[in-house]
Amino acid sequence: MNVAAYLQLEARASKLAAVVDTLSAEREQLTAERERLTAEREQYRKLYLQTLERCATLERGIVAGRQAERHAADDSQLALQVLGMLLSPDEQAPTPGLSEETDPEVPDRERAPRRPTGRRKLPEHLPRVDIEVLPPEVQQEGLAAFKRIGEEVSEVIERRPASLVVVRLVRPKFVRIVEGLADPSPVKIAEPPERPIERGLAGPAMLADTVVRRWQDHTPLHRQESIYARDGLELPRSTICGWHEQLADLVEPLVEAMLRDAFEAPYLCTDATGVLVRAEEQCQRAHFWVLVAPERHVIYRFSHKHDSAAVDRLLAGYKGYLVADAHAVYDHLYGTGDVVEVACWAHTRRYFFKALSSDPERAERGLALIKGLFRVERSIKTAPRKKRDETRREKSRPIVDAFFAWCDEHAADVLDDTPIARAIGYARNQRTALTRFLADGRLPLDNNVSERSPRHRRGARSAARPSG
Repeated sequence: MNVAAYLQLEARASKLAAVVDTLSAEREQLTAERERLTAEREQYRKLYLQTLERCATLERGIVAGRQAERHAADDSQLALQVLGMLLSPDEQAPTPGLSEETDPEVPDRERAPRRPTGRRKLPEHLPRVDIEVLPPEVQQEGLAAFKRIGEEVSEVIERRPASLVVVRLVRPKFVRIVEGLADPSPVKIAEPPERPIERGLAGPAMLADTVVRRWQDHTPLHRQESIYARDGLELPRSTICGWHEQLADLVEPLVEAMLRDAFEAPYLCTDATGVLVRAEEQCQRAHFWVLVAPERHVIYRFSHKHDSAAVDRLLAGYKGYLVADAHAVYDHLYGTGDVVEVACWAHTRRYFFKALSSDPERAERGLALIKGLFRVERSIKTAPRKKRDETRREKSRPIVDAFFAWCDEHAADVLDDTPIARAIGYARNQRTALTRFLADGRLPLDNNVSERSPRHRRGARSAARPSG
């Protein structure tokens, strides 16, 4: 091969190498573009499924803000037949058309109380003020011209406006008298009464009024400022805020005592809810945590982040059962075995409820089985532990076994990322924690008590403080 031919081949090889490099670069660009388009397609697919679900929900006439998750009996004939096979003869599923409010197995205390009708009798413990209304003739001629033969009494409710009172604490000074003369011994004077805030202008009742207005009646400080101004007291909101800050330190020992006593309970329920915190440029997202020892305490904590560190501050030193949702922030607690996870069947039911619009047949089947568990729980709500254990073993366990067998059967048939797939996947992932209530009659079926606590605190002792 001569030199010219060799140079020609080398030039062609160089051109081919350049073409190969160009094709490789184009292939990498196409690969990146394909990955980008695939990611966008998956994103749009999720949005498409969510839009379908929302449209179906709107078509069913369900208001988005409504949280009721009632399972209508007349829409699930197949699911009711399954319940009929699982429940014993004395625990049969309700007849279609018979609502939960008229179900004879639902105790009276579970039904909404009926509001009284007609004219109400005013409470006897309220103070009475008598006002006599005389006829015009009697007023003109006087009582001496008439004989009283009876009376008619009617009552109306009135309100006396609240009033502020300045309490003057007078502490007289004394010296001892010896033989008619004043003794030059030290002056005697009583110690000043202890106040919640040392040298503070507000007494206990005034401080309690501001606390109740703010935390129980949800009256902001700027509204309290205007309310007290109408009563004749100029009370800046900054002053009230300072009072509450000092009172938080005062009740700290009580909150710690409540927490120690709560840790002695058979189990604890916990949940968190997001709140917006005012900031200079933009509101920040923070969280309130609630810790419930049923029938004993409701304790609140505040944290800026919803993470494992906040959970550690909330449950530092606790050992026992913990009823919570399946959020990852709790997972590190279960590794040592000191804290035992108990899952919530209400959370599981919520997933199936969301799947009603996209896959009603499967969702109805799952909801019917879960409803059977709640029906059993209502029948043993006030029963002793031994009775609860027996009833759960005889009636609840067959329903739980049938539920998870059904989930395993349909897990491979449902489409990924659909509401019913998420419902079945959630239930299967939480199987151990969801079945834990069967082994201990003290454990609840759901975590609703902690979810309701941030909304109202009636009948429970509660306390809150910042946590981190």
